[in-house]
Amino acid sequence: MTVTVAIDCMGGDHGPEVTVRAALEFVRKHDDVRAILVGIEEKIRPFLGSADASRLVIRHASEVVAMDESPALAIRTKKDSSMRVALDLVRNGEADACVSAGNTGALMAISRFVLKMLPGIDRPAICAVLPTISGHVHVLDLGANVDCSPEHLLQFAIMGVSLVGAIEHKERPTVGLLNIGEEDIKGNDVVKRAAELLKDSGLNFVGNVEGDGLYKGEAEVVVCDGFVGNVALKASEGLAQLLATFLRQEFSRNLLTRLAALVALPVIKHFKRRVNHRRYNGASLLGLRGIVVKSHGSADAFSFGNALDRAADTVRNGVLERISLRVAQQAQQQPIQETAA
Repeated sequence: MTVTVAIDCMGGDHGPEVTVRAALEFVRKHDDVRAILVGIEEKIRPFLGSADASRLVIRHASEVVAMDESPALAIRTKKDSSMRVALDLVRNGEADACVSAGNTGALMAISRFVLKMLPGIDRPAICAVLPTISGHVHVLDLGANVDCSPEHLLQFAIMGVSLVGAIEHKERPTVGLLNIGEEDIKGNDVVKRAAELLKDSGLNFVGNVEGDGLYKGEAEVVVCDGFVGNVALKASEGLAQLLATFLRQEFSRNLLTRLAALVALPVIKHFKRRVNHRRYNGASLLGLRGIVVKSHGSADAFSFGNALDRAADTVRNGVLERISLRVAQQAQQQPIQETAA
């Protein structure tokens, strides 16, 4: 099976300098992948060199969605943007997945407009991987939906479980509900009702998970609305940067601490690797009729390459099919109340 990934080469803070370099490494590492480089051809070609043209092809797109552009404006006026053309390739079956480091709001809006939603799913959700004491956790939603109903949170859980089950080959991943306390009486009405739905869903629901529980590995999938999820994500990223800054400051304080830093260097390197957000880059936009992965806008080639790997793994493991099957099974067991999108 050959996996074809459409890459929005113009998205992100660095554009083709990063995205094309990552694509070159992507096809070098994997014999079963092809990459369609979407964007302004004259800006992409200089970075290609003598790359294998059979597995790296350029699809010209004349427009670029700016990082601060209105999603509605991008849909209406940028029909030949690199983002839109890459998603069109997925819709038309020319590509199996799309990866972009561009404007998150625009990517979500255009993806929903072009690809539409899977049956039984009302809204797409952003799902990313965060490190934990015991490994990692998949968290969703991380910003696509500010307000969610209990039924939406149940749908997010079904999608998260399907993703983890497919990629990590786990039959019954554990599911937690992000809340302000572990007790059933904690949380607002939406969260309390979502907990009831999750208990009756047949999923491996382990109950409420507090913020610190994310990193203790209390569940393999944690669901929340996009407002809470995005705040938790950005706070976590800020904390990681704070700890790294404090370590640098303390180890560079005087000659003695600099010598201590040399002795501790192997430990420091291992610590940095474990908390390095670049290793976890690539958030899946779940619920669409196609595979879409969002890379961080500031990603370097290594980080963007991880997003490409995530897209390919999602395709190889049939995540779309797993989500569709799981939703259909859930509808038979406990019909999910449809809500306005």
